[in-house]
Amino acid sequence: MNYKGIITIEPGKRGGQPTIRSMRITVYDILKMLASGMSEKEVLNDFPELTKKDIKAVLSYASEREHSLTTASHEITLGSKHLSQTG
Repeated sequence: MNYKGIITIEPGKRGGQPTIRSMRITVYDILKMLASGMSEKEVLNDFPELTKKDIKAVLSYASEREHSLTTASHEITLGSKHLSQTG
């Protein structure tokens, strides 16, 4: 899913955290609710301004961010092992 245009980051809003469609609802807020066991339907009932597409965008953004952090960490680890072996 393409989350660009749904997940927005504005320096003056919510401390620059990623938000949904420039609202004051952060990606973290939604992830925390889902992780606590709330269903998508319950989240949408609590925030009627959100859509199912917004929830999917949150999950897609979080997945991509996790992947990029894991990949970067893996590359740093491999790079430091390579340096220690050549030194």
